[in-house]
Amino acid sequence: MRAVVYDRYGPPDVLRLDDVPVPAPGPSQVLVEVAATSINLSDWECLTGSPAYARIGGLRRPKNRVLGSDIAGRVTAVGKDVTRFHEGDEVYGDNLALMGGFAEYAVVPERALALKPAGLTFEQAAALPQAGAIAYQGMAGAGAGMRVAINGAGGGSGSLAIQIAKRAGAHVTGVDNAGKLDFLRQIGADDVVDYRTEDFTRREPYDLILDLVAHQSVFAYRRALAPGGRYLCVGGTVRSLLRILTVGAAAGALTGRHLGMLVVQAGPTHFTPVAELCAAGDLRIHIDRTFPLGETPQALAHVGAGRALGKVIVVP
Repeated sequence: MRAVVYDRYGPPDVLRLDDVPVPAPGPSQVLVEVAATSINLSDWECLTGSPAYARIGGLRRPKNRVLGSDIAGRVTAVGKDVTRFHEGDEVYGDNLALMGGFAEYAVVPERALALKPAGLTFEQAAALPQAGAIAYQGMAGAGAGMRVAINGAGGGSGSLAIQIAKRAGAHVTGVDNAGKLDFLRQIGADDVVDYRTEDFTRREPYDLILDLVAHQSVFAYRRALAPGGRYLCVGGTVRSLLRILTVGAAAGALTGRHLGMLVVQAGPTHFTPVAELCAAGDLRIHIDRTFPLGETPQALAHVGAGRALGKVIVVP
């Protein structure tokens, strides 16, 4: 089969298209013929090996030679212990532990998969597992009249989070680069901020902040919270995350605010509610561009440069 592989950390040009054996599913695994795979920030981090936690399991060399975790496709074989899926089933899921989506076939643990809703295309389904889980859990506390800020709002998770918060009745501020501000308005943001020219933490305080990039000081985030407010970060540098977990947690507690990480729960239980809303037409999935398998390096470069509006999809 064809697969996009890499043997060392680096920029997208370390990737190459190669012929590799079709993987065989283990007892609790499913072999999926990949129809679409979306790109997540985790793919970029595992490609470059930065931040440092992206090298867990592979300090010098990548743990998985084939990237791509959010997969949608058809089941072609199942392991002997698999009971929920059968050959021909249309499925989707987050294969973060094994990766392998930038290929024609991938093995996925049974527990990571769900049946694809009939109302979604493979491309739409592939856009949801990781981004949907982050957005759904990050906006769990949003409610009517609350002021919510989403930093890094123009990507897959952020674009869904804006819509979920608006459905809950919140006033939403989307933060990203200038090239994405019109997009943020189109998907429902009440206010938008270009982080390159304005510091969103110096605006009026927020009740909930979902930070998908986490590059500022913990004191800036504390300043941006209203009393009783919550700040949750998902991504960022190791230094930023450590400061949020230590200094930020203490500083927040002393002032009646909460600063911490969003520990995202993965799996179908956490992304299917978003998929159901999308299939019903209550949420929109925004696909920026679709690339063929051979152009996976260009797809990753597009995401890594911060140009993607919503999700970018790779199709074998």
